[in-house]
Amino acid sequence: MDRSPPRPPIQAVVFDLGGVLLDWNPRHLYRKLFADEAEMERFLAEVCTMAWHDAHDRGLPPHEGCAKLSDAHPEYQAEIMAWAQRSEEMIAGPIHGTVQLLDELRARGVHCYALTNMEAETYPLRRAHFEFLGWFDGTVVSGHERVAKPDPEIFTLLLGRFGLVPETTVMIDDSPRNLEAARALGLQTVCFQSPGQLRAWLVEAGLVDPEPPEPHTDPLNHQLSERGLDT
Repeated sequence: MDRSPPRPPIQAVVFDLGGVLLDWNPRHLYRKLFADEAEMERFLAEVCTMAWHDAHDRGLPPHEGCAKLSDAHPEYQAEIMAWAQRSEEMIAGPIHGTVQLLDELRARGVHCYALTNMEAETYPLRRAHFEFLGWFDGTVVSGHERVAKPDPEIFTLLLGRFGLVPETTVMIDDSPRNLEAARALGLQTVCFQSPGQLRAWLVEAGLVDPEPPEPHTDPLNHQLSERGLDT
């Protein structure tokens, strides 16, 4: 018999953006720039790495980071500078099922927030392009704060700024390292794998219904359709 204590009821839901609500992957851009998939993977593993990109999430302007890296790898100057110049091409689009869940949570009156590792210069572009990024009760962007997940400071900042109680707040993220840091501060966590898996967790928590609303009653579908996005 499972004798683990029941989870406290959720009062606030915090979403990561890239990998949860937005299909972000540098490969969406770099497949346009490399004819050889293996060379692209070497480039992303050895040149424009996630460890290198971390400085952008902590406030370094991408053009500065790219210019410095280009000096070290002049043979890839055009590809490196594309990281800063064509960053929006790293977004394939919204993850519609998760956006749908965000819409349902808001309709239920659940407080929703975003906590994202993202460049300060990039966030306004995405905020303007994707309407649902304006649906949150509050957003914390690492590039603005100069601290990034999984540092405990950014979770503490989120909790303090919006008056959230860790035990009644759930963090949804696709990074186990980020979630480990959140749990250490007392937050509930969900490691995002798919909209269906997330819906199952939210249903169990009593926050959404097992099935989404019918399309004709769903304002999200109408909004996305007006912007030319298929749902």
